Amino acid sequence: MPDECIIGVVVTHRRRELLAESLKVLSTQTRPLDHLVVVDNADEDDVRELVESADVPATYLGSKHNLGGAGGFALGILYALSLGADRVWLADDDGRPEGPDVLATLLDCAQRNGLAEVSPVVCDIAEPDRLAFPLRRGVVWRRWRHELGDEDLLPGIASLFNGALFTAAAIDAVGVPDLRLFVRGDEVEVHRRLVRSGLPFGTCLQTAYLHPDGADEFKPILGGRMHTQYPDNETKRYFTYRNRGYLLSQPGLRKLLPQEWIRFGWYFLVTRRDPAGLREWVRLRKLGREEKFEHPAQ
Repeated sequence: MPDECIIGVVVTHRRRELLAESLKVLSTQTRPLDHLVVVDNADEDDVRELVESADVPATYLGSKHNLGGAGGFALGILYALSLGADRVWLADDDGRPEGPDVLATLLDCAQRNGLAEVSPVVCDIAEPDRLAFPLRRGVVWRRWRHELGDEDLLPGIASLFNGALFTAAAIDAVGVPDLRLFVRGDEVEVHRRLVRSGLPFGTCLQTAYLHPDGADEFKPILGGRMHTQYPDNETKRYFTYRNRGYLLSQPGLRKLLPQEWIRFGWYFLVTRRDPAGLREWVRLRKLGREEKFEHPAQ
């Protein structure tokens, strides 16, 4: 469909310089974006000026209320659909496509394989051969791009929001991110819905999106056979653990609950020797399970 309208959506919050680097690559794709929507959760004038001067038709949406990544993407996606998007290409402000051919490669892969959603491989922006987030296949963790193989497509697996390309029909079926999650886990929740929808999706192994390394949060336990997540500050832990409490109470993810208790129990009690940390983890996941989504300061 050569006449498809593809609209990019980027969510940003006080990262003007990183956003500028992202816009340089987004605006020079060999398959040009028909339009770009940037949602600014800080509503900053200099970001507005940056977006309006980009070398691509663009709309700046400044929000005086911080919607988080979840709400920002929800707003941007809905606005893109209102403009007539046939496909929506999602990107965060701290990453960028690896080069000018990423969108064209993703689109070709999606069309050849009949995919409702396709994602690039997400690689470390400082070391592009390394994955930004480790990927588990069975009991084996993959940390390098070459370990994923040289096939065209990894079906049924996708890292969302970091270069993910959705059809409008997929968004109609799956919905937009849940505002209540704010940050952390919103992409997991959309992935859950995508899996349950039965729509075909996957990761195109022939192209990549560059993102800051996120592997440091994933701590090995049981000799590296399992990992658990421990973000580096209290705010990130709050949203991560609270939102996981909600996520693992939802259809499609409840089967992971026994593993969740084993992993975090082992990490806090054996690895960290931190019973107070385990109690806080239990408290936060209980908030999510009970759908109490107040922010920490409230």
